[in-house]
Amino acid sequence: MVEEQHVSQYGSLMDVKQSWLEGWLCHEYTECYVYYSCYKDETDKHIKKIWETCLLQEIAHLHKAAECLKKYGKKEWQEVIPDGNFPELLAFKSTKNYVRDVIANTVCNTAHREGYVCVNDLDDSAEFFKYQKIVNANEKMTPSHSVIEAHIDKFGEDYRYEDSPSPIESLRRRNEDNTTLGRVKNCK
Repeated sequence: MVEEQHVSQYGSLMDVKQSWLEGWLCHEYTECYVYYSCYKDETDKHIKKIWETCLLQEIAHLHKAAECLKKYGKKEWQEVIPDGNFPELLAFKSTKNYVRDVIANTVCNTAHREGYVCVNDLDDSAEFFKYQKIVNANEKMTPSHSVIEAHIDKFGEDYRYEDSPSPIESLRRRNEDNTTLGRVKNCK
């Protein structure tokens, strides 16, 4: 469900004036750009080979999208992506501090219609809480929580890798699963 939500959100960034075929071409072009950036930036030769394989697959997809655009859309790819050159390649570096800051400042947020609100600010009758009662009626039966519980039972703590304490105090207890954070009021 999170997957569908974020796909809808980044899908809404698409140019609505493009045809489906033009959008497909741009999607494949973007995936090639990302994988090429990963390939060029990677220093581990084994991982670099994985990025290369992914890039080659995406290039094949890009060619197919261009072929379909020409056949069915009666357009050349250059009419959609004029010069075909990638912008400056992405450089990958640690984002741990940024991610920790985002988590610390948004862990209690949830989607509410077209925006985001703190779960504490939702009305008790909000659809969010109704949804939680249906889908997560017994959080111990939620697959992700079952996996965490099994790992804690076997190893004494959850499976997270940490090089410093979580920015969220309630997540620092690694010997118990937190099933309420971001789901119920009194979120902190």
